Amino acid sequence: MHRVGFTTTVPLEVVIAAGKIPVDMNNVFITSPRSHQLIEEAEVDGFPRSTCGWIKGMYAAILEKGIKELIAVTEGDCSNTRALMEVLSLKGVETVPFAYPHDRQPESIRFEIEKLMRHFGVGWDAVNLSRERLGRIRRKVREIDRLTWEENRVTGAENHYYQVCTSDMNSDPDRFEADVDTFIAEARARSPFKDKLRLAYIGVPPIFDDLYQFTESLGARVVFNETQRQFAMPYDTQDMVEQYRAYTYPYDIFHRLSDILLELERRKVDAVIHYVQSFCFRQIEDMIVRQKVPLPILTLEGDKPTPLDARTKIRIEGFLEMLAG
Repeated sequence: MHRVGFTTTVPLEVVIAAGKIPVDMNNVFITSPRSHQLIEEAEVDGFPRSTCGWIKGMYAAILEKGIKELIAVTEGDCSNTRALMEVLSLKGVETVPFAYPHDRQPESIRFEIEKLMRHFGVGWDAVNLSRERLGRIRRKVREIDRLTWEENRVTGAENHYYQVCTSDMNSDPDRFEADVDTFIAEARARSPFKDKLRLAYIGVPPIFDDLYQFTESLGARVVFNETQRQFAMPYDTQDMVEQYRAYTYPYDIFHRLSDILLELERRKVDAVIHYVQSFCFRQIEDMIVRQKVPLPILTLEGDKPTPLDARTKIRIEGFLEMLAG
């Protein structure tokens, strides 16, 4: 089967309806044992050091995996994606643009989805069938999220993993659903955790590989992963246009904040970790987050896929000590 890569969450229903294998290149990059070398390979090819690590990692992962077709999200995600498309076109990769319209108007979103459908040669009947199939899996992942914050039986890292994987269903929806079923049964049989502090994690998924484990070793568990939860399409919506309109990640910070503030209260969160990626425009949004979120906030910045450095660990320890005190 033909593999189709993409640069962030896209209407997966279209890719599945077309009988293609979906591949989220972020997941391929960050789970690779060579993630650090992938960034170096991109820099050797000419990417500036001051380019986002995710863009460099995806570029090298696309070439390493031999991906020949890529859906690139040109609006609503990374401002570097257009240049990534241009560079990849020189490497023989066919790039398919997709945009989340800034105005969030239903007709604009429908236009973009239907443009993607025309590219893959599928109609609404097939797409709606795949939406039903994916919806069943997403509802199960929603249960993992509920077991995290309401029953306290799931760790922040587990919550992150299962939600982030919904972007491409690990390239195999049936196998992923079986994994989810197994995990839910295991999690329900656990005794609830006894945490001292309940944290929210907002911002793009972390490039650090041990953030959740480190906070939990200090008695603080993440019970809300903002962006990862959005990848799992957490709302019940009437149709696909409304689904991708409700999805907050690609739209403005105020749209995201309306969801964040609701969840912080619902999940009885004590404090917030706001993760920002080096060289990303979303760093600027930290100013707005700090004005609008009425809880203690620790902003962490990451650049490359590494364990937490000593300075960041000290900052997290100090933040949690202040909260506990």
